[in-house]
Amino acid sequence: MSACFHCGEAVPANSDYTLEFENNTERLCCPGCLAVAHTIIECGLAGYYQHRTGPASRTSLVPDELKQLQHYDLAEIQQDFVSVKGTQREVLLSIDGLSCAACAWLIERHLGQIPGVASIQVNSTTERARLRWVEDKARLSQLLAAFADIGYQARPFQPHQQEQAYNREVKSYLLRLGVAGIASMQVMMAGMALYDDLFPDLEVELLVTFRWISLLLCIPVMLYSALPFYRNAWRGLKNRALNMDLPVSLAMVFAFIASVYATLTNSGVVYYECVSLFAFLLLAGRFLEMRAKRRALEITSNLTHMVPMLARLETPDGEQEVAASTLQAGQLVQVIPGAAIPADGVILSGRTSIDESMLTGEHMPIPRQTGDTVFAGTTNIESPLRIRVLRPLSRSRVAEILRAQDEALADKPRVALLADRLSRYFVAALLLVALLTYLGWLWFDADNAFWIMLAVLVATCPCALSLATPTALTVASARLTQAGVLVRRGHVLDTLPNINHIVFDKTGTLTQGKVALESVEILGQLAEARALALAAALEAQSEHPIARAFRPYRDASLLVEKRENRVGKGVQGEFEGRGLYLGSGPWLGAEEAAGDGLSIYLADDQGLLARFNLADPLRPDAQALIAHCRRQGIKTSILTGDGSGQADRIAAELGVDRLIKSASPDDKLAYLRQQDESGDVCLMVGDGINDAPVLAGAHVSFAMAGGTDIAKNSADAMLLGDDLQRILLARRIAGRCRLIIKQNFSWALGYNLVVLPLAALGHVSPWLAMLGMSASSLIVMTNSLRLSRL
Repeated sequence: MSACFHCGEAVPANSDYTLEFENNTERLCCPGCLAVAHTIIECGLAGYYQHRTGPASRTSLVPDELKQLQHYDLAEIQQDFVSVKGTQREVLLSIDGLSCAACAWLIERHLGQIPGVASIQVNSTTERARLRWVEDKARLSQLLAAFADIGYQARPFQPHQQEQAYNREVKSYLLRLGVAGIASMQVMMAGMALYDDLFPDLEVELLVTFRWISLLLCIPVMLYSALPFYRNAWRGLKNRALNMDLPVSLAMVFAFIASVYATLTNSGVVYYECVSLFAFLLLAGRFLEMRAKRRALEITSNLTHMVPMLARLETPDGEQEVAASTLQAGQLVQVIPGAAIPADGVILSGRTSIDESMLTGEHMPIPRQTGDTVFAGTTNIESPLRIRVLRPLSRSRVAEILRAQDEALADKPRVALLADRLSRYFVAALLLVALLTYLGWLWFDADNAFWIMLAVLVATCPCALSLATPTALTVASARLTQAGVLVRRGHVLDTLPNINHIVFDKTGTLTQGKVALESVEILGQLAEARALALAAALEAQSEHPIARAFRPYRDASLLVEKRENRVGKGVQGEFEGRGLYLGSGPWLGAEEAAGDGLSIYLADDQGLLARFNLADPLRPDAQALIAHCRRQGIKTSILTGDGSGQADRIAAELGVDRLIKSASPDDKLAYLRQQDESGDVCLMVGDGINDAPVLAGAHVSFAMAGGTDIAKNSADAMLLGDDLQRILLARRIAGRCRLIIKQNFSWALGYNLVVLPLAALGHVSPWLAMLGMSASSLIVMTNSLRLSRL
């Protein structure tokens, strides 16, 4: 008797419940386990069966939709898409049914009122939401059910599922578009007979017949093709929110009802062809808009497509191909030349070049060898590699970048919040203007009052206004990621164009952070090689940057005992029964000043033995960056904790406006606040733990790719490659994004201000109004997509 695939209990002999999983037929003990297993696999969560440590509990049958949501509470399933942040949990969701900024506002308002929800941020362009909640106060299944309560379907975002959902949506739109298109042509053919000037002598019976034919052909358009507009409009009304689909839905429904009344009473004019054509053109506009949004969405998530689906895992039985998503820390994988690396890891053997352009935007391959770290999605160019996995794919550098990118998109800047508010108020104002237009024309020309009101409703629908900001911000953020700049806070694109002062940390930011030995001066009787070997022995257990400069001179036969670090001074120990010291000149009593560089001394109990002159080389692009800032009138400062003459030398070589030496973290923050009081808008660039306070306190801040985790978490943006010139590129893209948003707003508002009086005066027919409204939205989308080519 076999064990149930889901719960592990014995499968009865007469049970025939089976399912296909990974090319195997699995047996289950009951319909409950079968339903649960189907749900888990169909929801794209099959990783549960790979990660679980024991069988699941036997499950009784529950309603299908509730059952699907309950499985999202399982820890084994959540590990694939939920991240833990302190006492809170966070998940990125994809949402079906989002049509405009009003939908995003509605979701944020509804979910934000639920106890246990810490934050909810929705991006209507990418159709995603970032949800953070307290596990003790709310369950993920309850929160997903709350989306359904207001008419939306939310599920954890997974790229392959997003692709499938998009394909389903395209198919649905094409079917609705096809029905509307065919019906429109047929209705227009029948409707031609109803024009008096074309067929003045047509018998009354034929006119009535053609009216009924037009009605029957129009019904599928109203009940099927136009259904998405009604749903969105009703969803907003039910939750006391006005959205963009309300005016167009009212226009179609009113026109259809008026035409049906005219058909039943055999009086007045029917407009079935206008209704059908209106639905067709509106669907066509939405379909093109959806394709444009899809292009923006692809830009934001294309990193995931660079990660291979399969990995060559080393096992006791030899190499085995496994899903890259199942790799765990400590496992060993082989990567052949030309293949993408499946996970973040350390090279155990092999020397090659890696194409890291998908992370850094730099297309020149980077040499990598044994001991170097490589990242998922980058490409091995030349030689085979053997790699030890550092972390699962869900916590890889690519995953972190995507999470940070989505956080930035969800963190709405001021201009986006303003646009959301404006579009909601605009809908209310539009409905009021349409009502006043109807009342005015009812007194002046009652026969045309209704149709002029419809034209006003359609022509001024603020779809373009709601798309003006989020689309531009989404494309700009994605373009920055492509260029090697990861935006983590929404205000970055708002603030960057206003920057007039850039403040740099020195070590690891303007310099390479790799201290190198320049020269050795012997001050005693030791040979140079012996002095270097003793210094290396003292620094053998240290990870300090200065210690790395002596590693090439390490002699394993020289052992230093009783080694002790002296904070701010150096290191000491015992060698062959006497004291040995390596550190600063003042500590060791050196009379000579350090000059314009960094020098440390080697001494024993009898006195000084040697002086080592060190240097931290400048980054190759630092000079060009400072020069460019000078040409643009941007002030520059170096804010460093280094008190040596090397700081003066670097400041003079680069030509910065001001140097602040020996600055503590508090001193750095105080300096930035002084600049703030003087009216400067400062950009801070740093990489170390001591830079974290000032990175968090700056108007906008960038962390270097090789910086500490604390610095990266404190910064508003991160350079994915150590190329300082990308700061200027980010500023340029932010400036262009601001210009695009202004253009979008100008067009959307200008169009509405021009078309409103024309429609209200009766100079715009309903079908022409609909065509103009759709064209306006597409112009805004296309203008925003220009940022992707910058």
